[in-house]
Order: sequence, then structure tokens, then C-alpha cells
Amino acid sequence: MDGLIQNLIDNVGFMLERLNWLSIIDLALVTFVFFAILLLLRDTQAMVLLRGVLVLVALVSVLNSLDVLPAFSWLVGTTLPGLVLAVPVIFAPEIRRALERLGRAGFLRLESRPSPEMEKMVGKLVTAAMRLSDRRHGALIVIQRSDTLEEYIHTGVLMDARMTPELLLQVFYPNTPLHDGAAIMIGDRVIAASCVMPLSASGVLTRSPERQMGLRHRAALGISEVSDAVVVVVSEETGSISIVHGGRMIRRLDAERLENILMAFFRPPAKRSALHRLSDFWPIGKGKPGEERLG
Repeated sequence: MDGLIQNLIDNVGFMLERLNWLSIIDLALVTFVFFAILLLLRDTQAMVLLRGVLVLVALVSVLNSLDVLPAFSWLVGTTLPGLVLAVPVIFAPEIRRALERLGRAGFLRLESRPSPEMEKMVGKLVTAAMRLSDRRHGALIVIQRSDTLEEYIHTGVLMDARMTPELLLQVFYPNTPLHDGAAIMIGDRVIAASCVMPLSASGVLTRSPERQMGLRHRAALGISEVSDAVVVVVSEETGSISIVHGGRMIRRLDAERLENILMAFFRPPAKRSALHRLSDFWPIGKGKPGEERLG
């Protein structure tokens, strides 16, 4: 063991002697790559898998460095190439999601103002959300943006009707056929209702101190993790209004705050990335009294 420690110290000293400004830039680039990967995988199931892989790699590296275990070293050397090829298979959904986020981040939207029709749509949506909240009628409203939601539209009942507060109130009236599931909107039209959304497995809701969030909130987080859709959720238990995007959630919104956030999504500044995060509207650790941020 003393020899192993001395060998490690000698290697560190050798690397420090060869350190120059080019090496520092090289290390900074590698650090940035790892930081970007961890940022993309944050609050996803892949993070749990990544922790397990890192622990396993560290343990195997320590055991493999011992000369007294030649059979184990041979086993690791033989199976390691197969494990490297298995990583893309295990993390395939997360890799695809990360590439989609990267692609959306590079897409520029040049318009500086939303259309009058979009402003009217946001106003009607806010009115519907407030009326649903007053009645404590649970609702899940998904607004499509650049990513298509066609595969989820076909899981529900096609409507293709112009959105009005009265229409959404009828769709989410308790115990009606369309009450369960999500309503998907494209522009100012409700394309389908009672649609099945993917449930989030990130564990964000389980870390919340409150327990009034059920399948609607999990479904809202789930669809926001696999697309750039904006989701409005009304809690059936409390009437609380939440907005979800990019795996993040802001809860307990009033009408003004809800309208401002929705308008921000559809009114990006000129030459700004189309990938908006809720942290753009609510910096970490800050917010209005009574509001809560998850994610």
C-alpha cells in the first residue's frame, strides 16, 4: 500500500512539472465537457445510473491496480470493451434527449413580438386556468411549440376546435369522458383531449415537502422532459396553478404571473435562443412570496 501511495505521489509530481498554459486550457475544456453532460442529465433517471457507474468504475480501478489479483485484472481487461459499447444502449433515451436540447438551443427565433392571435390565446388560456382553479377542477393543458406531439395526440380524442375558456371548462369538468388526460393545443386550437402523457421518473416531485401533486404533475414534468412543450397544470385538490417547461415547475401562480410567463415563451427577444427555461423568469433562490419552484 505504501508503494502504491508513493507511486501516486510521483505521478502527480510528474504531471505538475509538465503543466503549462496549454495543459490548463486542455483541462478546462475537459472540465467544461463533463460539466455540460452533468447539466443535461440533471434531475433525470440517468443521473442515478451515472452515480452507480462511477462507483463501479472507481472500485474496479482500485482492484485492478493490485498486482496480487491477476485473474481479476484479466477479467476486467476482457469485459471492459463490451461495457463501453453497452453505455450508449443503456443511456440511449437520455442521449437522444440531450441532443434534442442541444439542437433546440442552437435554433434562433427572430420575431420580437407575438402575433395578436397568440396574445388572445394566452389571455383566453389564463382566463380558463383561473376559472378552473376557482372551481378546483383538475386540468392538464399542453401547448405544442417546435417539437411535434403527434404521437401523444393520437392517444386521445381528436377535436381540432378553437380554444375558448368555456371549451376547456367543459373538457375538464369532473367525471366527463374527456376529464382524464391532457388537452393538447397547437396555436389557438385544441387539437385533442384525454391524451396520455409520459410520466416523469426524475424524482423531483418526491422531494417536494407537499403531497398535493399527483399524476397530472408527473405527466406535466414527463412531457416537458421529452419535448419543448409548455404545460399548464391546475391541481384538483388545492386549485393551485403551475407551469412546467424543460423538467422545471413553478407553482402557486396568480393570473398576472401566469400570463407574463406564457407571453415570455411566445415573445422571445430578437436573436435569442428558442430554448427557454423557467430559470430565465425566476432566478434560483428568488421569487414572489407564496410561490414555489421545483426542479
